Amino acid sequence: MTDGILVLAAAAASIGFFHTLLGPDHYLPFIAMSRSGKWSLRKTVWVTVLCGAGHVLSSVLLGILGIMFGFAVSSVEAAESFRGGLATWALIAFGLVYFVWGIRRAMRHKSHEHLHMHEGDVDHVHHHDHSTEHMHVHEAKNKKNMTPWVLFIIFILGPCEPLIPMLMYPAAKNSLAGLLLVTGIFGGTTILTMLGIVLISTFGIDFLQVKRLERFTHAIAGAIICCCGISILLFGL
Repeated sequence: MTDGILVLAAAAASIGFFHTLLGPDHYLPFIAMSRSGKWSLRKTVWVTVLCGAGHVLSSVLLGILGIMFGFAVSSVEAAESFRGGLATWALIAFGLVYFVWGIRRAMRHKSHEHLHMHEGDVDHVHHHDHSTEHMHVHEAKNKKNMTPWVLFIIFILGPCEPLIPMLMYPAAKNSLAGLLLVTGIFGGTTILTMLGIVLISTFGIDFLQVKRLERFTHAIAGAIICCCGISILLFGL
């Protein structure tokens, strides 16, 4: 293994870590959706890993095609930029739609009081909402949740901006083994960083007392996802 590949391998690990850490869109959607959708730990892990793998592999595939057919780095970067724009707008649209749906759901499930009168001038009041009693009317128990697949498609569109120009092309000039090593380190670091942040944040949120905001979790999740897309659009995060 040459010194150049060792340098690129170290760069792949550091770039993968900081690229993920500084990009809130890599983890905030999963934290928000895990909380609002009451995902199990297992589901949170596999959705995060699946989307992370799709995010990395889509750029890897594009980079390999560019190397195989001798495309200039600028041409490949242009393709990455185009699909990155699609991913950004898709994230904004998904977050906005989910936010509106969450607000409507929260208003529909707002708790209210019923006064019951009984014989002997005895009366009592109880709180009532439509989130549990009438769930069988509006929601099927076995209804499939498409949210993870929507996130997966968005993450496939989202590019790993530094991967191709800074790591894959330079590594390919050295050897195929070097290319595979550098790409694997970058991908593994990115996915593990995503998963680590998501799990730590998810466990931390469980300790917060947010009972009053419980019925707004879907709306909050949608707002967070939409803001992630807007931050990418405005600041390139």
